[in-house]
Amino acid sequence: MSLLTPQIESIGQSAFCLGLLLLQIPAGAVLLARLLRGPGRRPPLMPQPARPELIGAVSVVVPTLNEAQRIKPCLTGLSRQSYEVREILVVDSRSQDGTPDLVKAVAAIDPRFRLLTDDPLPEGWVGRPWALHTGFLASASGSEWILGVDADTQPHPGLVASLVNTAEAEGYDLVSLSPQFILKSPGELWLQPALLMTLVYRFGPTGAETESAERVMANGQCFLCRRSLLTRLAGYTYARSSFCDDVTLARYAAAQGAKVGFLDGAKVLKVRMYEGAIETWREWGRSLDLKDASSRAQIWGDLWFLAFVQGMPLLVVMLLAFWLNSGSTTLPVLAAFGWNLLLLLIRVALLGAIVPSYDFTQARAGWLFWFSPLADPLAVIRIWLSSTRTPKHWRGRSYGQG
Repeated sequence: MSLLTPQIESIGQSAFCLGLLLLQIPAGAVLLARLLRGPGRRPPLMPQPARPELIGAVSVVVPTLNEAQRIKPCLTGLSRQSYEVREILVVDSRSQDGTPDLVKAVAAIDPRFRLLTDDPLPEGWVGRPWALHTGFLASASGSEWILGVDADTQPHPGLVASLVNTAEAEGYDLVSLSPQFILKSPGELWLQPALLMTLVYRFGPTGAETESAERVMANGQCFLCRRSLLTRLAGYTYARSSFCDDVTLARYAAAQGAKVGFLDGAKVLKVRMYEGAIETWREWGRSLDLKDASSRAQIWGDLWFLAFVQGMPLLVVMLLAFWLNSGSTTLPVLAAFGWNLLLLLIRVALLGAIVPSYDFTQARAGWLFWFSPLADPLAVIRIWLSSTRTPKHWRGRSYGQG
């Protein structure tokens, strides 16, 4: 019995590793195919001056609800945009923290700003798409483009002109940007990059060509759309019940034949999304699953994909290192160890690739960014948890018991 036990244990370990490799290798091949599109991706947008033809071409819509603590940089940044911006409609959902007063103060200096209050939230609508829809309906018909901007963004001068120039030059009907994220506290420096990496793994590098309408990515923090397209789509109605309305609307537009782009905006846009790791986990984590924009098959496929290529490699390497140290050197164990070590090395290499996506100037313990791969299992768990639940609370609103 004692002689057979090590053999049985070795067979079990080999079988485990073979099964793991059968699942991980196809997932890893998909990951590599996506990442290999990176070298051909479009370079980041740079600030550009407006052209005379763009006078009054854009209506900006900013949805707000109790944003007084973070909206000032957004208002300042929008006020620095040039004559391509016809109007800036701040659609407030009855904030109680003084947000409307801040908007009115800016409007007294820059007449392009206009404060609107949206109607009570209709049944079946989520607050953000409702505010955006309200702004779209109230916007000037002479504006060719509608630009949705979130209150936590910090637009650089030349952002809007760069967006419109790029969209017109490259034939986009809808284009959104990935920002440069401002990180401050140690917890978010460790956790946020791991959560962001779940998007890179699923959709490839920002600015790369998209595989299909079902794989389109978008970011509502800076979301430019042709008025004619929004009119054809009935505004934001299609995304009215979505907690990821940006991706929902972008994928719907792409399925209708629109040219949709998701580009690198780190040189023209910053964002301070959440304060600390706890808020990052709670608020951003519950929308990263993108379940409202995806089929059930896609959701579960992405969950298993993330588990195999991002969530498991660190844990597997630790387990197999223990087995190897204990004398288990069968070929399946060695192969599984090598494959998962390769996945970990790819993950570390990607850290260097996403450094430009972060602003560390206000960071405390910025070195923790380089340890974010240790948070990968937690990040994948967060996506799994979010995928099985419908938010009850979102951005200061309650949405029943769903």
